[in-house]
Amino acid sequence: MTAIQVPRPEWMDEDLVLLDSAARRFFDQEIAPDYEDFVEAGCVTREAWEKTGAAGLLCAEIDEAYGGAGGTFAHDAVVAQILGEKGLDHFGVALHSTIVAPYIAHYGSEDQKHRWLPKLVSGEYIGAIAMTEPEAGSDLQGVRTTAVKDGNHYVLNGQKTFITNGQLANLIVVVAKTDPAQGAKGTSLFVVETEEVNGFRRGRNLDKIGLKGNDTSELFFDDVRVPADALLGPEEGRGFYQLMEQLPQERLLVAIQAMAMIERALTVTLEYVKERKAFGKRVLDFQNTQFKLAELKSEATIGRVFVDHCIARHIKGDLDPTTASMAKYWTTDLQCKVVDECLQLHGGYGYMNEYPIARMYQDARVQRIYAGTNEIMKVLIARSL
Repeated sequence: MTAIQVPRPEWMDEDLVLLDSAARRFFDQEIAPDYEDFVEAGCVTREAWEKTGAAGLLCAEIDEAYGGAGGTFAHDAVVAQILGEKGLDHFGVALHSTIVAPYIAHYGSEDQKHRWLPKLVSGEYIGAIAMTEPEAGSDLQGVRTTAVKDGNHYVLNGQKTFITNGQLANLIVVVAKTDPAQGAKGTSLFVVETEEVNGFRRGRNLDKIGLKGNDTSELFFDDVRVPADALLGPEEGRGFYQLMEQLPQERLLVAIQAMAMIERALTVTLEYVKERKAFGKRVLDFQNTQFKLAELKSEATIGRVFVDHCIARHIKGDLDPTTASMAKYWTTDLQCKVVDECLQLHGGYGYMNEYPIARMYQDARVQRIYAGTNEIMKVLIARSL
């Protein structure tokens, strides 16, 4: 039980309650026992991915015709929430299921869907999306990777960095310019099956502040030839629009992850201050502790209600980009605040890696950066004024 208790949200039906129960058992039994080994190795094993796929916990919103469970975003949201609550944040399932797979589901041809989605659902393919470059982060119009048509192939050249799941991914959605002179209108998306091409290289597994068990890589495309049907969508130049259509779901996912960690941080901190004594009494018995936790619990409850509202809207298909940007920026700012305050209540022990709050402190920081920095979120929100 978490420190934050709100009524079951409207989007959480009985089917999702059953999924929640089954997923919790699976992650406790099959992933948690080996999790520290994954963190130490800097990578989750393929076996773990395949077991998760066999349990039906990858790409749950993919239609049954393509091997999925035929669910909705809510099913993948439940899985993402559980991973965060249990502190299994380094397992890159959420990106695979709710960011990579939807690009194929929404924009792929029937042949592409039948070719790639079942392998993503099973865990045979591990997905990544290659947007960021050394000179292009939140500004996706600055992408320099190119894709040049050559007969019935495209030739890709460029470099990507900070790519989540990058060391293991064998299916990568690549953002490239098919017509650099057209700016955003010259951007296209390509699906690269890494085992089927020459010229693709992985750089090092990047040494990050946090999320160390989630492999994050540099990727290099040196005259990588892919068949013409690797292009996502009916024609070139649709990539930027496809990205803009899918980014609200990605930003909502980040908000869900933020709330899961917020609630976990408060739960472990409440347990700690009930046990830890200072000056002859429990840390919880000091008024400063009570007031601080009261503030954080209030803000966390507000955040939970807002994120549940956003999930319900997204399931109905009416979550607008502005609201998604609000959710992403506000919850991740709150996440970093809550984790920092909770670490402070742990005192010196909070700075020790053996305590969960220390890892949360390291893992939380990137949330304000990826999926578009929080400064970019404010720019997007401001445009709606």
